[in-house]
Amino acid sequence: MIRVLLAEDMIMLRRALASLLELESDIEVVAETGNGDQVLPLALAHRPDVAVLDIDMPGIDGIEAAALLHRELPACRTAILTTLGRPGNLRRALEAHASGFLLKDTEPARLAAAIREVAAGGRAVDPELALSALQAGDSPLSARETEVLRLAAEGEEVPEIARALFLSAGTVRNYLTAAVTRLNARNRMDAVRIARDSGWL
Repeated sequence: MIRVLLAEDMIMLRRALASLLELESDIEVVAETGNGDQVLPLALAHRPDVAVLDIDMPGIDGIEAAALLHRELPACRTAILTTLGRPGNLRRALEAHASGFLLKDTEPARLAAAIREVAAGGRAVDPELALSALQAGDSPLSARETEVLRLAAEGEEVPEIARALFLSAGTVRNYLTAAVTRLNARNRMDAVRIARDSGWL
């Protein structure tokens, strides 16, 4: 029997998923939550084989929860569910040692098969998402441009970024302009969006 922890903040969807999975003869939902902060405590209490995690939840998100589970309870493998098939999210999920990455509109039979695959030590990644991630390619940004853009993404203004990186304000502006140009972005925030969606931040 494959023991599953289900983390999804939309109650109706979570209950529907749990009911569908319970129809499978070899899958048992042993714990449910709608909050990312409860994933690790529930996993430690119930020792599931697989945690199926929504990417967007109150508390820590599903990818952070996957990384935490990998560190604290490596026997529990993880599969991420998302409505947003962004290449950046897939890259982040794989870096967090998630073994599955599926869209929420996946057929129930495909989800059950993915859980079995993940529980057996394999990977279950939506093929279209995998292709999108490959097509996104490597980042065109230099290490310093990425660093500057990451701080800008966190809401830091030019003077704060300059102080944090021991650069002049003019140099920071030059790096931001270069990042905007390389990404064919309209402005700084558009550059942040493009870089995040592509998994480069």
